[in-house]
Amino acid sequence: MAGISMVLFGCTEDKPKVSYVAPSAPKVMDPFRYHKMLEVSPGQFFDVLSWGRGSSQIGSLLILHSDSAAKKFTTTTGDLEGAIVDVFNADMDIDGNPELLISAKAKDTIDYTRIYAYEFNDNSVNKLDFPKLTSTQKKGYRGSDNFYMKEGKLIREFPIYTGNTDTAKATGAKRVLQYNLRSNSLTVKDLSADTLKTNNSLAKTEEPAVKKTEEKKTETKKSSTKKSSKKKKETPKKKKRRRRN
Repeated sequence: MAGISMVLFGCTEDKPKVSYVAPSAPKVMDPFRYHKMLEVSPGQFFDVLSWGRGSSQIGSLLILHSDSAAKKFTTTTGDLEGAIVDVFNADMDIDGNPELLISAKAKDTIDYTRIYAYEFNDNSVNKLDFPKLTSTQKKGYRGSDNFYMKEGKLIREFPIYTGNTDTAKATGAKRVLQYNLRSNSLTVKDLSADTLKTNNSLAKTEEPAVKKTEEKKTETKKSSTKKSSKKKKETPKKKKRRRRN
């Protein structure tokens, strides 16, 4: 019995420990640089790819639409600036037609992000013009954009600097923009609570104090005018008494 137990113990010791290794993502072969597959509905697949040779900052994008139910396959191509980092699937106007928002990071003097937007309707595709930053929205912009989806809307955040030059310093505030789709065009709404808005709120709180000081000044003026009028009235009385004597 002792010998059998020793043999069994030895067998348990010799068993190698098995560790789980997660499967690595398939590598994209040249000349392709990026690939992401999105299933927007049963049987509706979109494969988004970027490809090109030479410079990594310039290339082309490729969208392959597979409609397995209708057995239709379409291809959409376009110029690409920067490297694709993510692709968002949305239906911002809630019309049942999916939109693909392709986020690509590029660099010149600063790091910035471009959005390539497409809306698909059956086998047709509509490229959407992504709105540029206005002069007000561009104030203190130095790149470092962060895009994400929230409640069906595309949100854009970036830090605000004291200027647009290399010597500009971060203020600690962020500008937050919300993009929505209406009548086949993207609209922008500023959700920021940055320094411009806080300055306006401070100015509003200071207004009542200014009014109070003005009221005090008017009161002093009124009291001084009353005193002067009393003095003027007293002088004729004195003259009358002198005439009686």
